[in-house]
Amino acid sequence: MEQLKRLEALTGSIPADQVDDVRESIVGELFKKSRELCAEAVTVTDRERLYRSERLDRIFTSKLWGFPIMLAMLGVIFYLTIAGANVPSSMLSSFFGWIEGYLTAAFEAVHAPDWLHGILILGLFRGTAWVISVMLPPMAIFFPVFALLENYGYLPRVAFNLDRLFKKSGAHGKQSLTMAMGFGCNAAAIMSTRIIESPRERMLAILTNNFVPCNGRWPTLILLASLFMAAGFSGGVQTLVTASVVMGMVLLGIVVTLTVSWTLSKTALKGVPSHYTLELPPYRKPKILNTILRATLDKTIYVLRRAVIVAAPAGVLTWILANIYIGDTSILLHFVQFLDPFAKALGLDGFILMAFIIGLPANEIVLPILLMGYLATGSLTEVENMFALKQIFVDQGWTWLTALNMMLFSLLHYPCGTTLFNIWKETKSFKWTFLSFAIPTAIAILVTFIVAQAARALGWV
Repeated sequence: MEQLKRLEALTGSIPADQVDDVRESIVGELFKKSRELCAEAVTVTDRERLYRSERLDRIFTSKLWGFPIMLAMLGVIFYLTIAGANVPSSMLSSFFGWIEGYLTAAFEAVHAPDWLHGILILGLFRGTAWVISVMLPPMAIFFPVFALLENYGYLPRVAFNLDRLFKKSGAHGKQSLTMAMGFGCNAAAIMSTRIIESPRERMLAILTNNFVPCNGRWPTLILLASLFMAAGFSGGVQTLVTASVVMGMVLLGIVVTLTVSWTLSKTALKGVPSHYTLELPPYRKPKILNTILRATLDKTIYVLRRAVIVAAPAGVLTWILANIYIGDTSILLHFVQFLDPFAKALGLDGFILMAFIIGLPANEIVLPILLMGYLATGSLTEVENMFALKQIFVDQGWTWLTALNMMLFSLLHYPCGTTLFNIWKETKSFKWTFLSFAIPTAIAILVTFIVAQAARALGWV
């Protein structure tokens, strides 16, 4: 109690830029005193386990090894996700294609009109099937592996390591936990910001959460990294290069998160970061089967259900826009032609921007909408193999710069519709909801513009 009174007195009488140092000093004294009391009052029956946890913490939370180990763990997760998702994704795609054949035959048997078949099968069913076949396999790997690390006790150490960075950026250390949840679903991560008590720091977390890729963006990042960035490799080396490029994108997202947090904490959301004392739980052997089942049911199915609900209407809308003509050109192509000059300045094209705009409800449908536009089929399109898919992009004038800038735009652009709705529910403010849309959009445009102009000026494309 005496220490707390001292803290209140000091923080009210010293300059704001010194408050954090005083807090660190007082918390250090409290920890030292509590350790002395525990040594006198607590009897440890399993000292070996205690010492083992302390030895591991010296490695996992050290300033020298903490971050390299964290990056290595992240790289392993991405490698397992990419390597393990390819085959089941193909199998699911073939399965849904088989079902589509029977559904089409049923529509023909009852002489259903073409427009009804187009909306329900080529739009609704095919769009939903794409989302499931692309999203389910990587989620079924990513979430359980992440859950195993959490149950083992490693994720709190990640939060401990990142706490220093977030504190320097003016944000709260707990934002590292909400950011980790954003790897699965940004909408769920917005709800998880409730663990941050300070309204200012919670708003920082809400506004910057979008800069880590959610599960809807993984397919775009992984596919383009594999097709263009790792094109000169094969086998396991190609998977390794793809995982490295994707990890580089994730690190860029974290850097942008910290940079924007620092900028906002010095301008619109000024303030001193509140102190965050994290109690590290002991390491424990995870219940592997139980953890995998719970992660699959609680997280994978939840995110997949949300994506399907949002993506299905978008598939219908895409089909309608591609099949209603003004003159000799569909509404979709009119839209593309309007966007094309601006998109070219960003190293993209009108089709890509169109796909991102129509894909606002769910990032998962950006790629199928893009393919539909390129092939002018008027429906969401499946492609037989990776070579055929890359050839479609190359025929449309794609280079490594197009692929890179699409990856950057996918990483940095506005949140999906569900995330924006959650932001409005959590903030009850159209102002902050609009800013959560405008800030990442402006950054995505600025970054892709600079990269495109620099690459052209240097003669790289």
